[in-house]
Amino acid sequence: MLTWIFRFFVFWYICGIILLTFDWLPPWLEWANSVFLITAGVIGGIYFTQLYSVIKGIGYSLLIIVVSIYVEHLGVETGFLFGEYLYNENFGLKIADTPITIGFAWLLIIGCSHEIARGVTVSLNGWLKWASFLILASLLAVTMDLILDPVAYHVQEYWLWEGSGVYYDIPFSNFAGWFILAFIFHALHFVFSRQLSTSSPVWQKRMAFMFGAIIFMFSILAITGGIYGAAVLVIVLALVWYALYYWRLHDVKS
Repeated sequence: MLTWIFRFFVFWYICGIILLTFDWLPPWLEWANSVFLITAGVIGGIYFTQLYSVIKGIGYSLLIIVVSIYVEHLGVETGFLFGEYLYNENFGLKIADTPITIGFAWLLIIGCSHEIARGVTVSLNGWLKWASFLILASLLAVTMDLILDPVAYHVQEYWLWEGSGVYYDIPFSNFAGWFILAFIFHALHFVFSRQLSTSSPVWQKRMAFMFGAIIFMFSILAITGGIYGAAVLVIVLALVWYALYYWRLHDVKS
């Protein structure tokens, strides 16, 4: 069953790349974006259940979804943490002006950044391991946002920024906020597990794949939308993260 969910995502992902890249997504199919994000988030939740047991994994996943939706709601209402912005009406079902899908998007991002950071720090010990994991995982989340935000803002228009910034008119507070919230989420995972599990290699590989898959999709959309700099920057950063990830895992195995 769990594998079929992953296969469904891969199918939906391929369809999404084709439809969005060539701008073939008709208005009546806008709900497909929500299905994509929810499915991707569910995969992140499955990853955590495979690492830390079903109960702990579900609890951690629900915590990420609920807290992220609430924090995003505060952002929309007050500009808290991220800056002032508004969500487009086409971004799915909302609770208090905040799309439910945003909680699943955060679950996906925390799952992806968790796995890559876990692999990079797997051979470290003690406080150095935990400190390195938290900082790297938070930077990985920001890396993903460096492509997600410009595309969502300028190409897809999922949300609109009321402020401005050097990086594609996105306020710096947004990226600082991403780092802080990702840091908190990754720190909270220690409540559910005292150690970073090395079990479930299949889902570890799938989560590592998700990191690159999301970046690849949004990089394609960035290129077709004329945002070349963001695509080049994030692709280079992703390659660096992948190189560190597989290098450290190879060292552990050898």
